[in-house]
Amino acid sequence: MTRRVDLRSDTVTQPTQAMRDAMAEAVVGDDGYGEDPTVNALEARYAQIVAKEAALFVPSGVMANQIAIRVLTRPGDLVIAGRSQHLVSFEMGAASRNSSVQFATVDDRLGTLAIADVLELIDSEQDHQPHVAMVAVENTHMPSGGTVWDVADLEALKGAIGARPIHLDGARLFNAVVASGVAASTIAASATTVMTCLTKGLCAPVGSLLAGPSHLMDAARVERKRLGGSMRQAGVLAAAGLVALDTMIDRLAEDHERARVLAQQFAQAFPESNYDATSCRTNIVSFNHPQARQIVHELATLGVEGGTVAPQRVRFVTHAGVSDDDVNFVGEVLRNFKPSPV
Repeated sequence: MTRRVDLRSDTVTQPTQAMRDAMAEAVVGDDGYGEDPTVNALEARYAQIVAKEAALFVPSGVMANQIAIRVLTRPGDLVIAGRSQHLVSFEMGAASRNSSVQFATVDDRLGTLAIADVLELIDSEQDHQPHVAMVAVENTHMPSGGTVWDVADLEALKGAIGARPIHLDGARLFNAVVASGVAASTIAASATTVMTCLTKGLCAPVGSLLAGPSHLMDAARVERKRLGGSMRQAGVLAAAGLVALDTMIDRLAEDHERARVLAQQFAQAFPESNYDATSCRTNIVSFNHPQARQIVHELATLGVEGGTVAPQRVRFVTHAGVSDDDVNFVGEVLRNFKPSPV
């Protein structure tokens, strides 16, 4: 049987033994009534880490993003975001379905948003265009290859848009923290709301967190219930999240180092892609190739599983389940790999 290295996503991570033990021993209550002490502790911990007044534990990152939109907008509003951000391209049209908002998208191929592009859309309100209610950013920015926003750029964006809120999709916020050496609270300071997934590089089995001002998190609890995300004895899940925040952040550096090695290997294997391996700063190797889907399929038959995020863009993601030996194996596969002729 061919060896298998799973680089499809960091969502495939497994909970650690410490997480399983914490889940088995968790003190629980009815979170619908706000009475689960473990959930309350997790929410307080995350709010403290990102320096927001309050936080909310939800089943998924998509739900966290969707709740943020619901509390920051009204039907008919515009949301400015990069055209390849998760909110826009990977949530199955949820924002328009759930909140009756529209996206005004800008170029985010490099992972960030140009302030001039954002201000042009805001200025268009004077020309009978819909109201821009919020700006959404993603850090790290997955489709561009785990790009990390510079804090100065986030601060400049906030300064330019004034009172309009920023929602920070920080699904991989702690990858940005580890790569930049900047505290999560500093990264999130320019954002009104911020979310983070516990289930990616942090290895928890279920859950994400949304944080912001207390009055917005009170409203968010209502929206969580409307979306079917209100949970009961959820402390069994929150317990793993606490372990994740306590023990799994620093080790993300290992994922980043392995991704950098993989980036060099992929750049050498596919010189026609013009992939700059030095652009890989976190745990995502992603580049364009005209045979992207074919490459992913053929590598999978050799034991290297990846994915595509667009018809001509591949993605390979490191995580706690990937070892140095796995990276060496991938290198061996790539040294002998040539995609079949089209």
